Amino acid sequence: MDKIRAYENLQETLLFYGVNTHQPYYISSGNLILKFPESPFRMDFYAFCICISGEIELKIDQNEYKITENSFLISAPTTIVQFVKTSRDFRMKIIFFHKNYLLKNTVNAFSIERLDLFKNSSFTIEKSTKETTLHLLMLIGYLESKTKNKQRFTEDISRTIIMNILLEIANLINNHKKENHIQKQDNQLYYRFIELVQTNILYQKKVNFYADKLCISHKYLISVIKKTSGKTPHQIIDEILLKEIYILLSDSENNISEIAFITGFNSLSAFGRFFKKHTTLCPLDYRKQFIS
Repeated sequence: MDKIRAYENLQETLLFYGVNTHQPYYISSGNLILKFPESPFRMDFYAFCICISGEIELKIDQNEYKITENSFLISAPTTIVQFVKTSRDFRMKIIFFHKNYLLKNTVNAFSIERLDLFKNSSFTIEKSTKETTLHLLMLIGYLESKTKNKQRFTEDISRTIIMNILLEIANLINNHKKENHIQKQDNQLYYRFIELVQTNILYQKKVNFYADKLCISHKYLISVIKKTSGKTPHQIIDEILLKEIYILLSDSENNISEIAFITGFNSLSAFGRFFKKHTTLCPLDYRKQFIS
């Protein structure tokens, strides 16, 4: 079998299957997939994936997870996914959508972040029940039927159905959470911080930069991020930077010196020390897993 190239993002990965994803949302067929990309890729949409049979093993942001029947994954853009193993009877139903599509023409901006969908900064894996799975599949089926039947208000109806699906998922996630006394204001600040870092990571790695952008003190930012995530802002900055490095190393377009430059390191040795500190591998050894 020829080696599958390392797709940089989900849009390119879906094009591998002949799926044109230039639409604001996409619904999978749920049919058997015979071949999965081998290399990690970056999610460039919001995604909701529900397992309807079998199981799949994934690496998400370099940690391994298993999704089984009636379990689901919901993830935000920039999440890095790699397929590891699937059972023969594995089937999943997926929706991808752009946030801007969801917010179009909305007077009171619908904030995905306020739903608190993501336990792991950019994704959640949750076990559901058969009844809940059937209900979510019914909503997805309704979305499919409206998508095929183009009428005057189809776009608005589709947008509303996707919002309803997200609210159902948020309900399920919040019902499963332990008591959480984090103030909503702090939670929103945390998500704004994550979004800023994801946008600026290749150019800015200083905590003070993000504190200034958020119009708060360095000390307060540390306090809020520590309270909401259990991590320091510096740790989160390093994690998001590491995601970018994983993607660049899994593709052969740039050599390691160029990747060090792209990701803002002033020397190849500094880049190597950073990567080895967080992964125990040198960049070249990691790259060899994907580049022949």
